[in-house]
Amino acid sequence: MIMDTKTIVAMWDMAQSRFHNMVSGLPEDALSLAIGPATIGYMLRHSAEVEYVYAEWVFGKSKPEELTYYTLRGPAHAKVEFLNLQEHIDLLKASHATVKDAILSMSAEEWNKEVKTPRGIFTPLDAIVQLIYHSGIHAGQISLIQKHA
Repeated sequence: MIMDTKTIVAMWDMAQSRFHNMVSGLPEDALSLAIGPATIGYMLRHSAEVEYVYAEWVFGKSKPEELTYYTLRGPAHAKVEFLNLQEHIDLLKASHATVKDAILSMSAEEWNKEVKTPRGIFTPLDAIVQLIYHSGIHAGQISLIQKHA
């Protein structure tokens, strides 16, 4: 199956714009809300970090040199509070752009080529679907936390 890069980037932009709009509408004091160990701020940071990780593993795009990963071992290991909404907005915009750039660099033939990663073997198309799903999961968790925390 040959994939159309324009369609994939349109899906990426549409799904991520919904997530980014939700993030932009959060009040800054919501970032410390949590159910369990993961705060909303943690989930936002984690979403951006996962996008950078996938960009590196699957598409060969390096993360910014100054970026430190804090959330990849779970919220109990983060040891950092994530309370600056503008930092999250900026980081999510940057990680989104990195993935979008990676999408645009793909040829139609590359979308179904399997890539071995520390998380398993999957195609770049699988990776984009996983990233969209990941953002959706955290969007739902954020809504739940805002409602009940």
